[in-house]
Amino acid sequence: MDDSNVVIYLMQHDLRVADNPILDFLASSGNHEFTHFLPVFIIPPRQIEVSGFLQDGTESPFPEARSEIAHFWRCGPHRARFIAQSVWNLKQNLVKLGSDLAIRIGKPGEVVKGLVEGLETHQKRVSAVWMTGEEGYEEEQDQKSIADACLTLGINHKVWVDEKYFIDDRDLKLEGPEHLPDVFTTYRKMNEPLRERPRSTVPQPTDGSLPKFIEASQLPSQPDPFEIPTSPEAFEAALLCPIEKDLPEAAPADEGTSAHPFRGGEDHALDRLYYLIKSGNASLYKTSRNGLLGVDYSTKLSGYLAQGCITARQIHEELLNFENGADQKYADTDGYGQGENEGTQAIRFELLWRDYMRLCTRKFKAKLFYRSGFRNDHSHKWKTGGKVDTDLAIPSQSSGDVSTTMKRILAGTTGQSLIDASSRELIHTGYTSNRARQNVASFLAKHLNIDWRYGAEWYEFMLVDYDVNSNWSNWQYVAGVGNDPRGEARIFNPVKQAFDYDKDGEYVRCWLPEIRKVEKLENLFQPWTTPKEDWERFGLTGLAMAEDPVKKINFSVEGKPKSSRRPFIRRRGQGRGESREPSSSTNPKPTTPEELKSILGEADEDMGAASGGVALEGQEEEDFKGVVVVGSSHIPNHMDPYHHTHGHLSDLRNRTRNFGIRVSISAFTFGSYYQDLLSAKLKSEPNNG
Repeated sequence: MDDSNVVIYLMQHDLRVADNPILDFLASSGNHEFTHFLPVFIIPPRQIEVSGFLQDGTESPFPEARSEIAHFWRCGPHRARFIAQSVWNLKQNLVKLGSDLAIRIGKPGEVVKGLVEGLETHQKRVSAVWMTGEEGYEEEQDQKSIADACLTLGINHKVWVDEKYFIDDRDLKLEGPEHLPDVFTTYRKMNEPLRERPRSTVPQPTDGSLPKFIEASQLPSQPDPFEIPTSPEAFEAALLCPIEKDLPEAAPADEGTSAHPFRGGEDHALDRLYYLIKSGNASLYKTSRNGLLGVDYSTKLSGYLAQGCITARQIHEELLNFENGADQKYADTDGYGQGENEGTQAIRFELLWRDYMRLCTRKFKAKLFYRSGFRNDHSHKWKTGGKVDTDLAIPSQSSGDVSTTMKRILAGTTGQSLIDASSRELIHTGYTSNRARQNVASFLAKHLNIDWRYGAEWYEFMLVDYDVNSNWSNWQYVAGVGNDPRGEARIFNPVKQAFDYDKDGEYVRCWLPEIRKVEKLENLFQPWTTPKEDWERFGLTGLAMAEDPVKKINFSVEGKPKSSRRPFIRRRGQGRGESREPSSSTNPKPTTPEELKSILGEADEDMGAASGGVALEGQEEEDFKGVVVVGSSHIPNHMDPYHHTHGHLSDLRNRTRNFGIRVSISAFTFGSYYQDLLSAKLKSEPNNG
């Protein structure tokens, strides 16, 4: 054995060289004695399908990387391509620093053991294996397998803090994960002002500052039956070939319509960040984030954050440079040097939401994947697939119900056009907006009553920006089994949402070309409502979305009734609300108690309720007597709380007029603007507007 001292760095979701604490330590600290440095990216075979790397005529020792409930691929082609690009960009950036990246396939503990023993045969002594800690059931299992391998081999195993998040773990105002508030707003208030919370970034290593990379002749090769390609094109092709054929068929999309045409990798992440700020789109984020079409309506940084190509504090620091007037490349951008604005503030808000979802995983652990969710509520009956479990499935369900319906959802042929357009966009691009995701989740779990985990697994397969914590926690949240105090009362009406956020039908027409000719929005958003005499002219004959919709929602469109509602800026209560301008032309109105429940849930979102929400007094239609609305807990300091809340209730009066419901304010509790302000009861009293 020579006098070498090797440290192996297992790179997982930290695919960057800038703001990387492990690289910074190795490059700048004189407190280590490592002579060699081996960065390794391991492709985990239970999460990413690896059969595309097999040598000719061989079989994989691993089962297919499919999900547990619906048996979808766990990593679809859009994310596989993005990962391939990110890994190769990391490799190129390490080479620029005088290092390199080894890529291996296998179970992490076994890969570590093979590398250590293989290096020893070349007289290279490994003394440490380092990695970044991650949240998640499988991630913790992998971490344990690596720790066990290191213990057996007699080498040091160190888990570093994952510093890609907004607030560093060491700065959390929590005694332990069990003390994480179950309501996001409480957590947000603990950390305000958000602008002061992140740590500074660490510098990127300079060329030649890292310990030497292992010579190619001494680096253990990938064990059979797999082989690692030596070009980025071949590497990407190997990841894609087993899985891309399984995408649902969909009508071709127009060129240039993707909202996410971005390549993976640290370089592209930084380019996107600089563009967002320089173009002024970061400052507009508060008002543009609910857009549905185009590359500029949201940050599009989520995919890069998920793979660790960029960190939340890099985003924060670049925003500071703009706000403080500290970087001349932004000097021509409106708002330069004028401090935080509502757009940059909203970006920090969303970064904190990602933090919170991760901390929920730390607190609730495997409950992230339970049908009963964080609430551990087993009372709800869901439609399930395969063999029907009579203890869990709804009465009279047949085993084929879910399979048939899911095929329609995945292919984008349900007959609810906002849902279908989102599904088609997902098929073609691997991306769909946050607003669309919420509607799809609500439609699947609450309108169709399907086990929400089918949707979560589908998104795991399809999303280019899939993140285990954000995906599963957000599906729980919308399904009513997670950390939403409103639970089942939050129901998104996809028809109303289409009128609110796709006012001209541009999004639906873009992704559903077969119904593009439909003229009226109410028919476009639900093709089955089109008069039969127009079906042939609009090309609806023979289309399942028109002839056999999965779910019909009875809505009529009338002129918007007069309202005293002022266009107040809404502050979000549970992290998922946003400002919404009233329509100047049309206003969908409910015709059934089911639709009233949906509107009440959205009205509660309008009021920004944080500690309560809409509580239905009678959940069944025949027992629908009224609701209790608990009002806003976050009113801007400059705003009169009475008028803020009263404006939304006035709008609610008009929107519930079809039911003869009288809205009366029964009590106010004033104090701090950040206290609950209103308790109002809505009681059924016919003919009282």
